This record gives sequence, C-alpha cells and structure tokens, in this order.
Amino acid sequence: MEGALTARDKVGVQDFVLLDAYTSESAFVDNLRKRFSENLIYTYIGTLLVSVNPYQELGIYTMNQMELYQGVNFFELPPHVYAIADNAYRMMCSELNNHFILISGESGAGKTEASKKILQYFAVTCPMTESLQIARDRLLLSNPVLEAFGNAKTLRNDNSSRFGKYMDIQFDFQGIPVGGHIISYLIEKSRVVYQNQGERNFHIFYQLLAGGEAERLAYLGLERDPQLYKYLSQGHCAKELSTNDKNDWKTVCNAFSVIDFTEGDLENLFGIIASVLHLGNVCFQEDDQGCAAIPDTHEIKWIAKLLGVYPSVLLEALTHRKIEAKTEQVICPLTLELSVYARDAMAKAVYGRTFTWLVNKINSSLVNKDCTQKTVIGLLDIYGFEVFDKNGFEQFCINYCNEKLQQLLIERTLKAEQAEYETEGIEWEPIQYFNNKIICDLVEERHKGIISILDEECIRPGPATDLSFLEKLEEKVGFLEKNNDLLYRHLKEVLCRCQNSILRECFLVAELENRRRPPTVGTQFKNSLSSLLEILISKEPSYIRCIKPNERKEPSKFDDFLVRHQIKYLGLMEHLRVRRAGFAYRRKYEHFLQRYKSLCPDTWPHWHGPPGEGVERLIKYIGYKPEEYKLGKTKIFIRFPRTLFATEDAFEFSKHQLVARIQATYKGCLGRREYVKQREAATKLEAHWRRALARKEVKRRKWAVQIIRRFINGFINRNKPLSPDNEEFLVLVRKNYILNLRYHVPKNVLDKSWLKPPGILQTASDLLRRMCTRNLVRKYCCGVTAEWKAMMQQKVVTSEIFRGKKEGYGESLNQPFANTRIGISTSSLSDGILVIHVSPENNKQKGDAILLCEHVFEVVTKLAMLVKKENLVNVVQGSLQFSIGPGKEGTIVFDTGPEEQIYKDKNGQLTVVNGWLRGTGKQF
Repeated sequence: MEGALTARDKVGVQDFVLLDAYTSESAFVDNLRKRFSENLIYTYIGTLLVSVNPYQELGIYTMNQMELYQGVNFFELPPHVYAIADNAYRMMCSELNNHFILISGESGAGKTEASKKILQYFAVTCPMTESLQIARDRLLLSNPVLEAFGNAKTLRNDNSSRFGKYMDIQFDFQGIPVGGHIISYLIEKSRVVYQNQGERNFHIFYQLLAGGEAERLAYLGLERDPQLYKYLSQGHCAKELSTNDKNDWKTVCNAFSVIDFTEGDLENLFGIIASVLHLGNVCFQEDDQGCAAIPDTHEIKWIAKLLGVYPSVLLEALTHRKIEAKTEQVICPLTLELSVYARDAMAKAVYGRTFTWLVNKINSSLVNKDCTQKTVIGLLDIYGFEVFDKNGFEQFCINYCNEKLQQLLIERTLKAEQAEYETEGIEWEPIQYFNNKIICDLVEERHKGIISILDEECIRPGPATDLSFLEKLEEKVGFLEKNNDLLYRHLKEVLCRCQNSILRECFLVAELENRRRPPTVGTQFKNSLSSLLEILISKEPSYIRCIKPNERKEPSKFDDFLVRHQIKYLGLMEHLRVRRAGFAYRRKYEHFLQRYKSLCPDTWPHWHGPPGEGVERLIKYIGYKPEEYKLGKTKIFIRFPRTLFATEDAFEFSKHQLVARIQATYKGCLGRREYVKQREAATKLEAHWRRALARKEVKRRKWAVQIIRRFINGFINRNKPLSPDNEEFLVLVRKNYILNLRYHVPKNVLDKSWLKPPGILQTASDLLRRMCTRNLVRKYCCGVTAEWKAMMQQKVVTSEIFRGKKEGYGESLNQPFANTRIGISTSSLSDGILVIHVSPENNKQKGDAILLCEHVFEVVTKLAMLVKKENLVNVVQGSLQFSIGPGKEGTIVFDTGPEEQIYKDKNGQLTVVNGWLRGTGKQF
C-alpha cells in the first residue's frame, strides 16, 4: 500500500471523488483494475470504502498497520478497512453517538473477512483493562463458533455465511469495549438436509468428525468418514483441500472454553449435532398398506439416546401424524414422502433452533451488567447477493435482504442527501439514481407482494390454485414448502419432552397450547429485516462495499464484466456523482460550534448569540474561503475534506493547549488544596507540639522549683545533723566538692595548696589531703635513683658541714651535686705533670690546673677513688689540650731529651721534656 499522502496518485486515485471522468463507468472500472493489479484493494468514494477481494494474503493487516491508522484523520493515510473502523470509533467517542458499519456485496466478495478485521482492530487498539480482557476475548472468539455452525462451502465461497449477523459492540465512556450483543437472521436450514453439487453442509459437522476425540465420537455413535452420512455427502465435496477441519475444530473448542460453555452444554450440543447426522441416515420403506416404515431402527436408538426420548415414541412420530379435530385426536400413518419430509423438517427445526440457542448463549456471556450508559458500534455482516441458474427460496430471501440494505443506503446517502440540500436552502443540481423501492415493494407489499402471496398459498386448503407463476414456483423451486417449514405437532411433542436440556429450552411446552398457525419463514424474515432497519436507522452509518474480481477465486485475476455488473447493482456510480456534486461534511450549527468554538476568541468559552452567527464568526476567524463552505438554515456544509482536516488539526492543536492549561489549572488547584491541607496539618501539629513543649516546660519548671526549694532548705539546715531536710543538699555539696577537688589536687610534694572544703567536709578533706600527700611522697620515693640518693646523702653531709656556718649555703641547696666536675689527664712518659680539667660551665673559672707532683700515681689513684670513677683519668701521648680560660685553650707537648725541662717554646706552647739520664736521682 501507499505509505503517505504524497503517494495518493501513484496508482490511479485513492478516492473516486478525485477521478476526472467521474461520470464514466469505464474510468471507474479502469481505476479499480489499476489498483488491484498492484495489490491496492481499497479505494474510497468519499467516506465509503470499496474493497476488492484479493484471494491471497497481502500482509496489510499487521500490528504496525493497526498502530499506523490509530487516531489519524480519515483521508490522511491510504484507504484501508482500519481507517473505516478507526473513524467510526473516534466519531463515537467524540460525539457520544451510536454508529454502525454496513458490509455488503456478493457472496465471496470478502464481507466476513472484513468484519473479522474490524473486530480485531477494535480488540487491539481500544484501551483495555485487565478486568475487561475476558469480554474482549469472548467478542473475538464468538466468530469462529458462529462460523462453524453458520457458515458452509458453496460454489462461490469456501466460507460463505449462511446466516445474517448483526453485532453490537458496547463501549463505556472511556471507549473501552465492555460487552456485545449478536442478532442472527435466517439460518439456511435447508442446507442441513440438502446441498448442491460441489457444496458442503455447515462446517461443524465435518469439524466434529475430523477433530473430535475418539471417545467423544464413540459416545455419539459416529465414524470419522463423512461419506457415511447422507446429510454430508450429497454435494460430493465432503473433503475440501482449502479447509483444515481438524485445526478448525481446535479453534472452536478453545472458543467454547473462553465463552464459558460448560461440559454439560457441550455434551448436549454435540449430541444434537450427532443426532442430526443419525437422522439423515434413517431410511424409510413402504409397507403393504403403502405407509412408511423404518426397517432398521439402529439410527433411531442412537437418536433416542442422544436426545433423551423413548425410541418407540420417536419411531411413531417419524411415521405417523397426529390430527386434532375438536375434542378428538387421530393418529394417521404417513406416506413415504411425508415421512421423509417429517424427518428433514425435524432435522432443520432442531438445527435451526439450536443455532438460535447458541447465539443466545454467546450473548449471555457477552452481556455487560453495568447499568451505565454505553455507546455502540454495530457491525452488520450479511449474506451477499446470490444469483444461480436455479435459485431457491434461500436466494430469494438473501437477495431481498440485500435489496433492503441497498434501499437503506439510498435513503441515507442519495435521497436523504438531496432532500437535505433542499431543506437547508443550498443550491443543488439533482442527481438521477435508480430507486429500488419498487423491487422491495414487489417482495414485501401487503396483500400484493410475493411474500404475502406465498403465505396465502401456504394456508390455502387443498392443492394450490393461484396463478401459474405460483404453481411453477411450487413445482420447480420449492418456495411454498420452504416458506411453510412446518414441523408436525407429533414431532414437536417429542422434542418438547426430550431430556436434552438445550432442546428443552428451544422447544417449549407452551407452544403445544398455542393453536395458531406460526408465521411463515418469509414473514418472519420480513419482520426481522424491518427490526434490523429500525436499529440501523437510529445510528450513524459507515459503508464498505465488497467486490469479487472473478468467479473462480483466483488471485490477480480481474473480470471487467463481473466487476461492472457489481458496480451497477451496488449503486457506486450514483454514490460517486452525489459525492462530487455535494459537500463532504455537514453538521448542525450547535454541534459544530460546540466542537470548534475554542478556535476563536469570540466564541470561546461561551457564545451567547444565535448558533448560526457564532459559526459564521468562527469560520471567518479560521479563514474559510467562500468556495469551501455554504451556510444552510440549520447546518454548515463543508465542500472539501481538506478544509475539515485543517479545522480538525487546528482543533487538535488547540485541544492540547487547552488540556495543558486545564491540567495546569487543575494541578495548581490540587497543589493549593494540598498546600492548605498540609498547612492546616502543620498548624495543628505545631499547636500540639507547642502544647507538648509547654507541658514539658511546666513540668520542668515545677521540678526546678522543687529542686531549688529543697536546695534552699538544705542550705538553711546545712549545719544541722543529717536529716531529710538537708540530706540532698549535703549529698550535692559532697558531690560538687569531690568533682571540683579533682581539678585542684597538688602535683608534687612541695605543692602545699588544697581546695578549701565546706565545714561539713573538713574531716573528710583532711583525710583526703593526707592520703594525697602520702601518695605523692610514695610516688616521689619510688622515683629516686641510686645516684640521686647518693647525691642526697652528699647534700646531708654538706648540710652538716656548712649549714649556718658559710654564706651562700642556702643558694646551693637547689643545685644538685654533679657526679664529678673534674677530669684528670697525664702523659704516657715518666714525668710528674698532672692536669686537672675543671668544668667550663662557670664562666668565672680561670682554666684547668697544671700540677707537678712527685707521687703522681698515688695522687691520681686517690682522686679516682674519691669520685668513684676509674675512667676519670686520661693518659695521652705526644700532647694534650687544656683550658686556659673561658674560650681559650692551650697545648702541652711531651717530648724526650738528654735532660728534663719545662719551658714555653716560641709558639707559646708548654713543652715538657723527659730526660734520658734518670739515674742522677733527680725526679719531678
């Protein structure tokens, strides 16, 4: 498909309204052919969608395609069935009104597939909640169940709908699908007992035989081969390559489980299906009196078991007829032909009413019990036009239905369009179109229509005596028999009293009490169509016209003659001409103004004048050109879709701005509301907290007052003996004194300071002081070394010698005695020189003492012993240094010579010469 607006004219035109030769049927067909050849199967006529069945998968129904068309303006993207669905959904949500989508066309044109795609689109794109998931699944899965029981293979369609279906999809105010309702029309019951060559019975029969479990089939008395059953083999097409009955059976079973069918429901339902197959195999033969008899009761027993009736009662009902005459009842045997008719009538009645029960059962699972107002989108998938060489009663009803729908299209689009222009005073050139009302009247007119004539002929006693036309219908087509569709009372009694719960719901005993003749099939169908049209007229329409391109269901083959024929009877050319001549959009002033008033400052937020004037003011502000619109008496008419799209785009932009402003205002309101709430809460919390603090403060102050009072009372009675009056005070005084005393403890034995105690603690203070002093003395004594002790002993001796006798003694007390303040040096030669080194600490010292002593060894030894240091003496060789005075040093040089001498050399050094002649007796 084309991907954007710029691709609209790549292949033909996407909207027939843009076709230049819009009055040419050939141009119309040519445009369809061009697009079909490129697999572009959808084309618009305004808002009507024309769909050509491609008979192949094109890959245009993906999730991406669904997302692409979601919430987009109708003509913004290429034509698609999703655009029709999305447009109906958005219009329903914005205008809060009901819509329906009418899908029509010939059998095999793709109507059923189109309805499936629309249903899938709603299921995927609509907002969904977890609680509504089941409702959505049931809506989707109702399709395969209804198709299994209501669709069949025909010559023109492998999955032809043999009943009409109208489904209402219900949405809540948020646009969420919450439920649904299905109405079915005219199930083709005659197909149950007869099929044309190349056709099949309803799908469910073949699905059950192909996919049913072996145990289930055994319980039902069935074999897998469909050729064994008369009702399935008449069309000689029991096996169909294009259909996988086994897989379809699995899909149907899965749908049953989701739609909430119980096991008992399924047992009874498939029992009915099996009983129909067994009923078709019941064979009759004439007895000696020419009456019908059943020689083999095998099938009768199976039917009796599955339906819950007595075999003998069923046997009698199939071969006899109960006739009531006033107060008497007569049982009359049936001929062979009438017994066959009774058998087939029973099969059709059982299947037809079971199908109705099935639809009601699905409806009960789809019903939404919420009583709030809902909007709906109706989806009408009706059987298409059917024209065969030999047309039966079913084709008559089907084509009558399509004529009624065509009449609806004419009334809603063509006739109503022109009438509206005249009413609104808009200049208009009338368009000629074919009005099929005469066809519908021919069928349905009272007393004159075909249905009325058929009904009269059906109730006429004796053989038919109406016109030759009706005689031919009776003889060749079977119209009277199918329209009559009577079920003998005897058989109805059997079915009303059977044990099968489904049939008990379908055949009520109350029917036996009603003596009136039931309405014929044609009358029922006419009445139901009238009800359907009433439903559709009350909703806004969308149309999809389906076209089949060829009779053989072949891909890429386009039969011009066949397509042209469908274009004619679908009225597409008339529709195009009306669309080209008319206006694309019209809306009442009130609705138009209500929707778009936000685009003009003069009309927003309220317009207080007439709606027409408001609309005129609005469109002038927007910038509509005169050729783009007309103003009627009550409505505005917009000619071009692009004009409406521009307005809608502007509205969407404005809506976002308004929403943002509303959100901001609302959020501000919420913020202010929350702020006030929090402020009130904070104020209340602060008040409670202040009260709590005040109470706590009062309590604290009371406690403080009591403490102060007790303190004052204790202070007053502090000198009295210990009593309750002063006990706490004294404890506090003791505690404070002890705590303060730890910061005033003496650091050594010489520190005589002490914290003055209160009077009551004087004794304790004295004890503590003595303990502290003893502890300091002990610590001091433990820290005295042996050297220190010796020094102290020296101090004691010094005290004994000098105390009170010599000045300066007191100043020497603080100066500890050094171990020694002298050092002794002597040479290694035999001289008598002795140098006593004095400590240079005192600057007043005049230097070291140099002595000449004959007994140098004795003197040095006694000095070393005196100071108790043996390493005091330093024996040097060559020379030694000595101190002359502070900062001045001298040198004594020791040498040897012929005679001993002491002198200063020319360098001022003291030289001591040791003589060689030691024998002279001279010594130093």
